[in-house]
Amino acid sequence: MLLNFEEIEEKVIPKMRGGEGEMITRMFVNEDTKIMYGRLTPGSSIGLHVHETDSEMFYILSGTGKVLCDGVYEPLAPGCCHYCPKGHEHSLINDGGEDLVILAMIPTHGA
Repeated sequence: MLLNFEEIEEKVIPKMRGGEGEMITRMFVNEDTKIMYGRLTPGSSIGLHVHETDSEMFYILSGTGKVLCDGVYEPLAPGCCHYCPKGHEHSLINDGGEDLVILAMIPTHGA
């Protein structure tokens, strides 16, 4: 299946998952997975959350930031890949001066 993110409607999500600022995203969603091309504006974050029925992997395309995963901060830069397994928690923070652009895949694993 080809996903052309340019053809998917862009959505602005303020304070995603209780975070700060906004996430601008184009998202494919079905019953099995979410695939998201998104950008966090400078100073924005995705709030701390637990992946109870799914996991998440995101790849950094551009920008810098950090992730808080299970209480540990990890720096992020282009080419980095972060993985949050089912049952774990994380938060994504753009502490850089430009948009933090990611490609995320969130497969559902069931309860």
